[in-house]
Amino acid sequence: MSKQITAIRGMNDLYGEQAEAFDYLVNTAQSVLNQYGFASIRLPLVEKTELFARSIGEVTDIVEKEMYTFDDRNGDSLTLRPEGTAGCVRAVIQNGLAHNQIQKLYYTGPMFRYERPQKGRYRQFHQFGVEVFGLDSVDIDAELIVLSARLWERLGLENLELQINSLGSQEARQAYRDLLVEYLEAHKSELDEDSLRRLESNPLRILDTKNPDMKAVVDGAPKLIDHLDAESKQHYDELKVYLDDVGIPYTENPNLVRGLDYYNRTVFEWVTTELGAQGTVCAGGRYDGLVEQIGGKPTPAVGFAMGIERLMALLIDKNLVEHKAAPDVYLVLAGEAAKRPGLVISEQIRDYLPELTVQMNCGGGSFKSQFKKADKSGARVALVLGEDEVQQQKIAVKYLREDREQALMDWSDLLAHLSDVFQ
Repeated sequence: MSKQITAIRGMNDLYGEQAEAFDYLVNTAQSVLNQYGFASIRLPLVEKTELFARSIGEVTDIVEKEMYTFDDRNGDSLTLRPEGTAGCVRAVIQNGLAHNQIQKLYYTGPMFRYERPQKGRYRQFHQFGVEVFGLDSVDIDAELIVLSARLWERLGLENLELQINSLGSQEARQAYRDLLVEYLEAHKSELDEDSLRRLESNPLRILDTKNPDMKAVVDGAPKLIDHLDAESKQHYDELKVYLDDVGIPYTENPNLVRGLDYYNRTVFEWVTTELGAQGTVCAGGRYDGLVEQIGGKPTPAVGFAMGIERLMALLIDKNLVEHKAAPDVYLVLAGEAAKRPGLVISEQIRDYLPELTVQMNCGGGSFKSQFKKADKSGARVALVLGEDEVQQQKIAVKYLREDREQALMDWSDLLAHLSDVFQ
């Protein structure tokens, strides 16, 4: 016998409570986004490798170490998407949705990164992404943060901390980069191996290190917020005023730089202390240069992405998932003669009373075993159809959750009766 085939490490099946949490989260997010006037967009799982090298940055950890990249049969280099923003930008450019237009879009689906699997970090993971194109004013930055706060409220999640920062313009960021490198060079002996590697390629990422031994060096580094250009500083100050106006508390984190090269001005993260090392559940910011960088015309843009697995873990841990509701009606069918009319009746109920959930017993079984299934299902009403009932075109209605006498009625009266019972 051949050895059992198992899933790839870090690529997990979602079922039961996890699947319920996934659906609850995505459905709730879609409801909130629709309330704010966003539209759905569906994006491919596979893109040209060049897209991510050009957008995320060739010297980022994602591109250097984490992407699933392969050559197809034509010899083209393709990559399973490691994040969603680059593909969404490519889509709006290619489909003529970006230039001189305002687009408010959301998407969801799997992403892929070759990482060491741990709680909240998997090789196939899911994100819910939100992107806005064509608006450069700070009010949309604020609306995205307010929108995400409303989602946490809708989900019942508490104790999420909002951290904000500004990366300024590309010019101010480059000037700060030179200043930071000068400082870090003077403290080179105190840098860990990862920081030494980033010193030349991506020094701002050193500020976001999780190594506690680097805390003193990072705390002493010059702060980007002190070297913003005037326009970016005004933009950042206005963002804080908006957040104060709507009463959303925030923490200013000068070391929040995000891991992708394309960000500028506003960056933000929602973090929790309840998931161990993987504390960020939602992150985003402004990326005004990315559309042009990928080949479109200059277009301001801002967005964020949520880690679905991390939010699922919080929902399950806090028992916040809305579980699948019990069926309203369970059809107990005894004998071969009851099966075909049972199917007809169940469909008639679904047609006439679409708000009801109907579960029909399939696979046969004794009356006793079927009633056990009906009771275990949580259904409020059991409809009983046996060979005698079929001959008489009658059906029995048994009330499983209330002290009420069982009723026997004609098939023609059933729909009106159920309508009265469930009104």
